[in-house]
Amino acid sequence: MSLRCILTDIEGTTSSIAFVKDVLFPYARRALPAFVRDHGADPDVRPWLDQVAVESGGLCQDEMIVEVLQGWIDEDRKHTALKALQGQLWQAGYAAGDYRAHVYADAAAALRRWHEAGLRLAVYSSGSVPAQHLFFGHSEAGDLRPLFEAWFDTEIGGKRESASYQRIATQLALPAADILFLSDVVAELDAAREAGFRTALLDRRADYPQPRIGDATHGHDRVEGFDELKLV
Repeated sequence: MSLRCILTDIEGTTSSIAFVKDVLFPYARRALPAFVRDHGADPDVRPWLDQVAVESGGLCQDEMIVEVLQGWIDEDRKHTALKALQGQLWQAGYAAGDYRAHVYADAAAALRRWHEAGLRLAVYSSGSVPAQHLFFGHSEAGDLRPLFEAWFDTEIGGKRESASYQRIATQLALPAADILFLSDVVAELDAAREAGFRTALLDRRADYPQPRIGDATHGHDRVEGFDELKLV
């Protein structure tokens, strides 16, 4: 088997969970009411709001939709409509320079090294593809977008469903065994392995103070940083 592509998660993998939880989520929560009030009729916003309204029992007021979305933010719900709207909200924050995305130094260095070595790189995150571009385009390590050739979010399927990884392999035109998936979530790695992917568990001390070892790894290779990965 030859490794030809690395597919990486973001939160807890390339970047700290704290940045997403403590910076991005609160920013979106605060900005959501004014954003919906000012842009609720926009064609790239309205369909997402209508989807939330229908799925929540036919809500008829945007204020009620906002309350549902804010509740989903508090729950860290992985819903495509929420992720799409969050991406639009975060765009304003990045553009204003309110924050830059955190990326672990070892991750940025490894991604650049792998790209230079000819490995194909791709992203699979529950955050929307536009939000992924914003994240890596406005990172503390600079614009990392040119390193990646493909971007996937939950529109391709849930991250804990093996069929999602099969679809990703098809879109990358690669055998599943030639792709290494990196994530901090064991259930996601289980699904990727079921689809035939290689896997590695990121168990960073900054994000997971209590090491996940032994049976907790579900048999996935465990590393505490990208610099510990053995690409063979």
